[in-house]
Amino acid sequence: MIQVKIEDSWKEALAEEFEKPYFAELVHRLHEEKASGAHIYPPGSQIFRAFDLCPLPEVKVVILGQDPYHGYGQAMGLSFSVPDGVPAPPSLKNIFKEIEDDLGVKMSGRPNLEGWARQGVLLLNAVLTVRAGEPTSHAGIGWQTFTDAVIRCISEKRDGVVFMLWGNYARSKAPLIDSGKHFVLQAAHPSPLARGAFFGCRHFSQANAILRSEGREPIDWRL
Repeated sequence: MIQVKIEDSWKEALAEEFEKPYFAELVHRLHEEKASGAHIYPPGSQIFRAFDLCPLPEVKVVILGQDPYHGYGQAMGLSFSVPDGVPAPPSLKNIFKEIEDDLGVKMSGRPNLEGWARQGVLLLNAVLTVRAGEPTSHAGIGWQTFTDAVIRCISEKRDGVVFMLWGNYARSKAPLIDSGKHFVLQAAHPSPLARGAFFGCRHFSQANAILRSEGREPIDWRL
């Protein structure tokens, strides 16, 4: 069995995935690339950061991204998030604008979304690593199989989770979610390439209204 450093509740829930051949091949591929001198983002200690900050029993909301940022110092293991001191990427700026318009709050502009993760927002990328400067370079090495299993795991083991699916890729994951026990919110991607179609989705107020209706603490989206 491959030893994976990940938060205990996830380690237990996903134990079968870590023992499957595809996962061993994925790990072998990453070791090979690193040995050949390739730069891989995020750093190894942050690959499972989203899980470490948001244990399975605490998941309230899932925001699904595609793959990590491929620029130096950007990827930190949380979808759409970059570390403090790094300029917010365009999609994140649009997310902040929608929050301000939706909730009538002022965002600080801080690009580090750890504060959301600690409140129960799983910031999950479908692919958890990328080669420097090569977007989607690890899209075919097995990560999607793993993260599809993560989505199924949440769907099966939890109740009343709000899934935010932005863009066609994220929407394609909707069949993995039991919509009879969870809430699936769909919208255009926040990327500027969507030409503003994301704006007005009001997912943040909707998510909090759902959480309140379920008797759960809403998310403070301000950072």
